[in-house]
Amino acid sequence: MKKKLIVPIILSSAMLVGSAPVGSVFAQPVHSSAVSKNWNERASVPVFVKERFTEKYASSTPSEAVKYLKNHQEKTGISNPEKHLKVKDVQKDDLGMTHVRFIQSVNEVEVEGSDIIVHFNKDNEVVSVNGRLNQTLADSKVNTEASISSKAALKAALSSVKAPEELTYEPTAELVVYPFAGENHTAYKVNVNFMGDEPGNWFVFVDAKTGEVIDQYNGLMHADEMKTQKGTGIGVHGERRELHITRVKEKNAGTNFSLADYSHANLGGIETYDAKNDNISSNDTLYVGHSAAFIKEYDRAAVDAHYNSEKVYEYFLKEHGRNSLDGNGMAIISKVHYGNNYNNASWNGRWMTYGDGDGEFMISLSAGLDVAAHEMTHGVITHSANLVYRNQSGALNESFADVFGVLIDDRNWEMGEDIMAPAAKAEGVTVLRSLSNPNSVVVSNEQRRAYSTNGGVYPDHMDEFYHMPTSVDGGGVHVNSSITNHAAYLIGQELGREKLGKIYYRALTVYLTSNSDFSDARNAIVQSAIDLYGEGSEEEEAVHSGFDAVGIY
Repeated sequence: MKKKLIVPIILSSAMLVGSAPVGSVFAQPVHSSAVSKNWNERASVPVFVKERFTEKYASSTPSEAVKYLKNHQEKTGISNPEKHLKVKDVQKDDLGMTHVRFIQSVNEVEVEGSDIIVHFNKDNEVVSVNGRLNQTLADSKVNTEASISSKAALKAALSSVKAPEELTYEPTAELVVYPFAGENHTAYKVNVNFMGDEPGNWFVFVDAKTGEVIDQYNGLMHADEMKTQKGTGIGVHGERRELHITRVKEKNAGTNFSLADYSHANLGGIETYDAKNDNISSNDTLYVGHSAAFIKEYDRAAVDAHYNSEKVYEYFLKEHGRNSLDGNGMAIISKVHYGNNYNNASWNGRWMTYGDGDGEFMISLSAGLDVAAHEMTHGVITHSANLVYRNQSGALNESFADVFGVLIDDRNWEMGEDIMAPAAKAEGVTVLRSLSNPNSVVVSNEQRRAYSTNGGVYPDHMDEFYHMPTSVDGGGVHVNSSITNHAAYLIGQELGREKLGKIYYRALTVYLTSNSDFSDARNAIVQSAIDLYGEGSEEEEAVHSGFDAVGIY
């Protein structure tokens, strides 16, 4: 048996580490009032086909991909692909490969969680197929006609999540086929986003026949003239930062300077807002100062958020050729001074939010480059694999955010060391999570610790997996993520950070799908290593070894 190092935490009442809504590093959980039933396993069957003897096709287009799937239904398990698959996306990468992503559909209505990707090499040969498939659709016909309106579904969803009057953006309602509790429901997938004391980016599934809420989860991962110029600021820890800011001339107000950076080509900007600690998002304003030097105490959180956002943007652009979180230059928006004594940072699907901390457990969360990288990576995930934020797919969501957190803030393999308050450090709580030694950090949330088999520390192997219901930390998204975190650390020790980043970025953006589990992640990361460095390479072997070591086979 391995010995577990348990660090006593006296401040657990101040902060429940990791009990966060999606994209949030640390917020307390928002418990769903909806039913908590198991996902129908046959409605999410993994597909992984690797072609060793390839066939050449006329092109690497969706029609040719469908032709392959039609010719190889016995291999993939996909029947009538020309009828049941809709093209979702086509991407060509730097290796010359083309990836055609489909989503399963019934009567043109998309099936939630069922993505299939066909991968062509540069010679138009299909080399692999992966994803998730709903095999129950062959068993019964699905009536995709809705009996209630989207307006009625929206009303039910708003009531279900107790949404406040002020929403951060207009809610959406999309008709989908939703496999749940043994049935394929025709449902409205409603997205409701709001801030406040308990912020949420809720996805609510409302039965389109009855109007009943059948499932829900919180996806909170949680002037006249403008010219960008150089400015300076002082960060939370006293570092002097060089910033890109914008001169703003306002009528009757003279010249001010905003934390708005428009110096990057084909980017909508890097903007930092002041949330003013009032939980009213309509009051949030672009952070503005009277000089080009942001040196006041109140400025410090904004200075670090602005500075760190640019660092993360530059990493993804330079290392992976990705222009912003969506890959298409979307504006990068951060909001600081959120809430009161708020021990939280989050991605809400549109922007990053940083609390000031309570001064006992945490200080301003924008102080951590790894925290900013974590939250911004949630944005990258939203616009790529879009991993569903619960159970193993949610743990992967958290894990990939942590991995890129420590790749970008490359001083060590720990998360959150720059945001811990002095009182927490005095009690031995110096980090939030450790990729190098997960067992060295206690899971401070007593509710989650009740599911522990390892003395209440973060697990580093599947034999320590926390089996918990989705009502607790979304099924363990912040706890079980440390298992795959440790695999990444072990791979990184063999290959170095640069290769680890390239392999993981490819797996995230090319192979993973919304309901991928740990085993799917291993397949995706192995295949990415093969794509980049060749079959039988030391890079492929390092990936195998890393996942073997944590019990993911």
